[in-house]
Amino acid sequence: MSSVRYQMKLAQRPILTQSITTAKNINLKTTNTTIAARVLVDQTVFASTNLFLFLSSMAYLEGSDPKDKLKSTYSTALTKNWMVWPAVQAINFKLVPLEHRVLVVNIVSLGWNCYLSYINSKKD
Repeated sequence: MSSVRYQMKLAQRPILTQSITTAKNINLKTTNTTIAARVLVDQTVFASTNLFLFLSSMAYLEGSDPKDKLKSTYSTALTKNWMVWPAVQAINFKLVPLEHRVLVVNIVSLGWNCYLSYINSKKD
């Protein structure tokens, strides 16, 4: 992994930690509605923002136009994100203790980051 990509991953960690700690502050009447609200916030605020930042910053660092990269890849990547992460996060919020949630996300992120690298490397 190049040092730039490594540094970008380090920069994303505060967003990941923030999303999990923000989610724990959402508490509704039932457990299932709380989990649904947490997943909704995670997927609408944090996932979409993180994906936007990743794709646009990679385009910038690679010397291409971030607008073009976002136009060609963002909607596809976001759709794939919604196929994977809501289920992961629902299970994570329901079954995993708070102190282990980042670990679960990091494990799933191994595969997800491979997909993001693939979609980022595709020629427009």
